[in-house]
Amino acid sequence: MQQPLINRSPDLKRLRDEGYEIELKGPYLLVHHIPYLNTSRELCFGILVTSLDTSGQTTTRPSYHVIHFTGEYPHRSDGRRITGIEHQNCTQELYPGVIVQFAFSNKPPEGYADYYHKVTRYAEIISAPAKTLYPDTTEKTFKVVPMEDDAAPFQYLDTNSGRANIYQLNARLEGQKIAIVGLGGTGAYILDLVAKTPVWEIHQFDGDVLHTHNAFRSPGAASLEELDSEPLKVEYYRNKYSNMHKGIVAHPYYVTAANLSLLDMMNFVFISLDRNEARGLIASYLRSRGIAFIDVGLGVNLVGDRLTGMIRITTSTETQNAHLHKRLPVGEQGNNDYDANIQIAELNALNANLAVIKWKKLNNFYHDLEGEHNSLYAINNSELYNEDQVLTAQLR
Repeated sequence: MQQPLINRSPDLKRLRDEGYEIELKGPYLLVHHIPYLNTSRELCFGILVTSLDTSGQTTTRPSYHVIHFTGEYPHRSDGRRITGIEHQNCTQELYPGVIVQFAFSNKPPEGYADYYHKVTRYAEIISAPAKTLYPDTTEKTFKVVPMEDDAAPFQYLDTNSGRANIYQLNARLEGQKIAIVGLGGTGAYILDLVAKTPVWEIHQFDGDVLHTHNAFRSPGAASLEELDSEPLKVEYYRNKYSNMHKGIVAHPYYVTAANLSLLDMMNFVFISLDRNEARGLIASYLRSRGIAFIDVGLGVNLVGDRLTGMIRITTSTETQNAHLHKRLPVGEQGNNDYDANIQIAELNALNANLAVIKWKKLNNFYHDLEGEHNSLYAINNSELYNEDQVLTAQLR
């Protein structure tokens, strides 16, 4: 991914061809060996770090004019700080091993045309005083920086986390194997959200075919030709989301007592089923194995001429799972008009969003002040009830 991005992006290729010591790390471009003067007017070398905007495997025009810097603060040849670019003291690790100390700001009226324009402008401002006192110094070393092995789970760079400088938070999700049991409306939306995270693999379990009614409560827009071909749900979604994520694995069958052991390899499981017997079987097995999971539920009833109901998100972890017997519906199906095929995509999506937010809380991506292990959203009054909380002292 890294070398093709340089080769296919004229601005990055020009930087490399002119001798700039460039390197790609995740969603960031690093430009090494930038000469500057420290407070004692000594010659030093720093690193410029900028997030990248891309379209596939080609850079696009930079949307953000600020750049980060690794090193001491640059000074003028008379010993004064270069204040014209001063923006923020911000020692932070943007990416494993990429620690920056400062953010600089220099915004041309028309913005930067490309990354060559952005990098060379900042390099010129920072290096000019050093070149005055040390005329032989240069940032153009023509040194080739070895590229990292490209083991990223995505088909293209995650420039969203780079632009927001939240790569380190996303990294907390890396390496996981996630299972989604049931690819109905809610399960498909869970896949949509999890596929945008750097987990290693996403295993889908469902033996059903994608029918027309599924298309009206699932993410995206299936074509008429796709529906006519009656694809298995797991294969349809694998093909769709493999465009973005490399680790989409399709299991074209239901999870039963005969194949429960397939879940042993998972770090986390989302259960999205409308069959209570299967839900109880899977939940009991995961609990016995100490595998954390979230079970989602959606109950909708027709009252008069309007719909009402509840959305449920039940979490089980190794340290808190005694509440499951009173939260999971594992008996006969009740009076639930959702089973009558009412098309309510927004409720499926909300159910999935709340489940994925909770999963990210468990991974310290979001703050979690209550540690709730069961949440209910009431449709008719828009209230969210949190239950089965972990004591604050237990929260990570």
